[in-house]
Amino acid sequence: MTTEVPPQPDRVSPRPAQEKSPDDPRQARPSSPSSASTSRQNRRDQRDRRGRGLRRPLLAQGLPNARSRAEQFDLAVLQAVGDLESEWADALAAIEFAVDEVPPLPAGEVTPSSDVVLDGGVPLTRFVPPGLDRRGRPTRARIVIYRRPLESRAVDAADLADLVIEVMREQVSAVLGEPDEPSTSSAG
Repeated sequence: MTTEVPPQPDRVSPRPAQEKSPDDPRQARPSSPSSASTSRQNRRDQRDRRGRGLRRPLLAQGLPNARSRAEQFDLAVLQAVGDLESEWADALAAIEFAVDEVPPLPAGEVTPSSDVVLDGGVPLTRFVPPGLDRRGRPTRARIVIYRRPLESRAVDAADLADLVIEVMREQVSAVLGEPDEPSTSSAG
């Protein structure tokens, strides 16, 4: 008994295999769905949301200009806090330091007090006493340093660092009730 094999339609022969170049993006095809999402993630990391952004930062992270003005200001405040802690270590343990962009201005004139360091009616720093937050949790005493008013009064980065330390020293001495130039020796 012979069985006939039905005739098969003519098949088109496949194209000759082309050599795949690892550098050719048209040839790169993901082999699995997980590698496809990884490939998309890598492309997303290189560009912004719309695909038109920079592929990499313009400056290396170690260079000073790679930091934004806000980051530079934060570093100046941290250095100033370090300087103040060397002078008033025990007294500053209960005080937090915060940075804000601009001070909230009331409808009327800002009145000078020991809680605010003013320059031309604009607050540069403000002391917030300890209390309760909106949820009823206790908060520590806080000194808020306002970035924009200080930056507008400084000529360059060195001047800004000097101004930050000067204003913070004035605020701390007003809050703690100590003279502007604290003595390093303590009376016992």
